[in-house]
Amino acid sequence: MERISEVRRKTNETEVHVKLNLDGKGIAKLEYPVGFFAHMLNNFARHGLFDLELYATGDLEVDQHHLIEDTGICLGSAFAQALGKKEGVRRVGSCLYPMDETLARAAVDLSGRAFLVFEGTLSGIPLVSACASGESAPFQTDVVVDFWQAFVSTAACTLHLDILRGRSDHHKIEALFKAAGRALRDAVEPDPRGAGILPSTKGTLDSGGVYLC
Repeated sequence: MERISEVRRKTNETEVHVKLNLDGKGIAKLEYPVGFFAHMLNNFARHGLFDLELYATGDLEVDQHHLIEDTGICLGSAFAQALGKKEGVRRVGSCLYPMDETLARAAVDLSGRAFLVFEGTLSGIPLVSACASGESAPFQTDVVVDFWQAFVSTAACTLHLDILRGRSDHHKIEALFKAAGRALRDAVEPDPRGAGILPSTKGTLDSGGVYLC
């Protein structure tokens, strides 16, 4: 059974369109106006082996928060839709990811409960990134937390993201996205021994709420 989803969100601030295949080869097709964050999404898809198509526009004249938060909302919704009832998946996954001087850790549980722990130890100093026009623009590193908070709220998962050591904010953020991709890859992977079995004693991994994009 194909685990594919498509999500659209349009507001007065942003427009985001996501197509996701959980059982892909890590191919990302992105039209995204924030260069650094497009790089992070590409890494997330490649390391998670998710095929991801994502097209987005937003009110960047205000700041990057609206667009990146709404991207998290849509990507989380796409995961929830593609997973369905979550029967036969491993449910949990984790990754310890080294990137030069940085060591990142991600652990996820597709529990149906939205909870984020983020210990990224970022400096808060913007990074220089290219925008869609090719001009240089600062990347607001504080929106990384906004993205993951939005993601867990609609994916209905528990996610712990930690930087154990590191110096470069670029490396810290990138290592977290790679680690999260690999942890989610493990969590959504079909479990041959658990085929058709819901990995919960509760009998449900439903969020208990309705998460709409």
